[in-house]
Amino acid sequence: MSKEKVSVSGGQLVDKMKELIHEGNVRQVRIVHNGRTLVDVPLTLGVPVVAATVFWAPILAAVGAIAGLVTYCTLEIERVDEDDARSDSANVADKGA
Repeated sequence: MSKEKVSVSGGQLVDKMKELIHEGNVRQVRIVHNGRTLVDVPLTLGVPVVAATVFWAPILAAVGAIAGLVTYCTLEIERVDEDDARSDSANVADKGA
């Protein structure tokens, strides 16, 4: 698992969240403002893009409200590495057999 931090302006927040949802390898996103976590959003792997957009619409609405209140914030992003994703898939397949 890899972690990264990205600073974004309030106006870019919703677009960046949509981008992260569509990437599919993001496990969790934290929105941090002035050192305080505002929202901690766990993302599910393997959800089709269309379903993800519909499923995450309420979260994106909340993120939009936060974007109106903050000038800048930091996104702490946890990504799943390819090796981790393969081992997760193998574990699920083993359990199903």
